Amino acid sequence: MAKEITNRAADYSQWYIDLVKKADLAENSDVRGCMVIKPYGFSIWEKMQQALDKMFKDTGHSNAYFPLFIPKSFLAKEASHVEGFAKECAVVTHYRLKADPDNKGKLMVDPGAKLEEELIIRPTSETVIWNTYRNWIQSWRDLPLLINQWCNIVRWEMRTRIFLRTAEFLWQEGHTAHATSDEAVEETERMLGVYADFAENWLALPVVRGVKSPNERFAGAIETYCIEGLMQDGKALQCGTPHLLGQNFAKGFDVRSTNS
Repeated sequence: MAKEITNRAADYSQWYIDLVKKADLAENSDVRGCMVIKPYGFSIWEKMQQALDKMFKDTGHSNAYFPLFIPKSFLAKEASHVEGFAKECAVVTHYRLKADPDNKGKLMVDPGAKLEEELIIRPTSETVIWNTYRNWIQSWRDLPLLINQWCNIVRWEMRTRIFLRTAEFLWQEGHTAHATSDEAVEETERMLGVYADFAENWLALPVVRGVKSPNERFAGAIETYCIEGLMQDGKALQCGTPHLLGQNFAKGFDVRSTNS
């Protein structure tokens, strides 16, 4: 017999989980904190991605792809960034397994295959992207640089919930570089408008636009703009966040350009 959906007024959080499962959108994985997005759920993601991708391209952005693995030393180049993400990082220390001689049929990490530098599975890509921009940006002619990436990321969350907060999830991240701070602010505010337009006119989700408090700001940003959806239990749900990074990552990775 099919499980009844929890009454929304009685337990809003459980109602949401029941609804996701009843609609056959996703299910929990045997990997802690991860989910399996089922065909119907993934088809919704594809339609969302296609619509939003067009909106990005209409504002001049191009898609690229950057590595899943980030050298640990990269994170240390922006102090507040590493402090903000240190507790959520999954770290790769070895690159090979071998048979355990003491336990037949078991595998163990090969101690001889330790990496010279540990690798972080990306919680976000600012560091690896700005290290790349150091080679891409040489003069004012290379600016503005408007790059978007569709990818997955990993944040080792302790408390997870399907679609809202999982250890691995799909997303997009835009990374832009500008000649002046005014241009950077204009771009950040433009993308806030794109996110709000998508939420309200494609998803039928009313949102409130605003700026995060210093305590909620993205680690390494000067300002974090946001759109928030008001849920039926009275809580706000963060639905999109463009960040104004200033020169924090540019200086950390020695990204410079000439103006002549």
